[in-house]
Amino acid sequence: MAPVDSVEMALSRAFATITGPTTPPRLRAAMRHAIFPAGARVRPRLAVAVASACAGHDSARALAVAVPLELVHCASLVHDDLPCFDNAPLRRGRPSVQAKYGESLAVLVGDALISSAFEVLGRACAEDPVLLPTIPMLATAVGARTGLVAGQAWEAEPHPDLASYHRAKTGALFEAAVCMGAVAGGGRPSAWTELGTTIGAAYQLADDILDLTASSSERGKPVGQDLLLGRPSAILELGIEGAYAAFQGAVARIPELVPVAPGSTRFRAWLAAALGRVFSPVHASASSVRVDATLSA
Repeated sequence: MAPVDSVEMALSRAFATITGPTTPPRLRAAMRHAIFPAGARVRPRLAVAVASACAGHDSARALAVAVPLELVHCASLVHDDLPCFDNAPLRRGRPSVQAKYGESLAVLVGDALISSAFEVLGRACAEDPVLLPTIPMLATAVGARTGLVAGQAWEAEPHPDLASYHRAKTGALFEAAVCMGAVAGGGRPSAWTELGTTIGAAYQLADDILDLTASSSERGKPVGQDLLLGRPSAILELGIEGAYAAFQGAVARIPELVPVAPGSTRFRAWLAAALGRVFSPVHASASSVRVDATLSA
């Protein structure tokens, strides 16, 4: 399974191809700021892990799909932080792109990263046609039916459906990660879709919980945004106990949804460790909230 630094190296190589001497210097700097230094890189690492599971060994094709996934994810964060949405001054514990470079350039950075993702993926597909099915997978994950654009737009609806909102805003890119990884590893994408959907659901439930229970310094971005902006949230719909129960239910289902594949055993171990790191703050925060509620009762 490719180590994390392989993903970072691939992103660095890709950045050198999607920008160049003719790129306006501030745009290039802002794009670099959006991509580096690393976040958790959960989505590209998941794609690499699925590819390895399907192939039964490290897949040379895995990084070709991992990089576009991360570029799209970074673009979504840049757009999410814009004044017209969250107006967030922080991202990953430092100034967001819009705070550091201004709103206009942040819009362009998000646009550039999305187009660059398809540039990188298109070149990979031209060299290796086996990867061609991943283009519509990524496009669907970005789009207006069930993708990131739909997820952002649900926030503007008066009565959004929480499940549809969560699946589009967060689940879509996780679904794309497992399906694109399966293609790269020679597996059957449809066998992995529900796993991606469920990981995405758990991830978004975790985000809703931490938005209420964690601090800005712990998250590296503003908290309390869901309540402040009246955004759809599992906390508002289910309460903290209900949201945490839903989160635990989603997490419990994840191991059951791993398909049979040559590298399934190793993948399960990787997934348990990776999600353990990602979700540990949720368990700690939810436990703290329940203790505080008991003490104040």
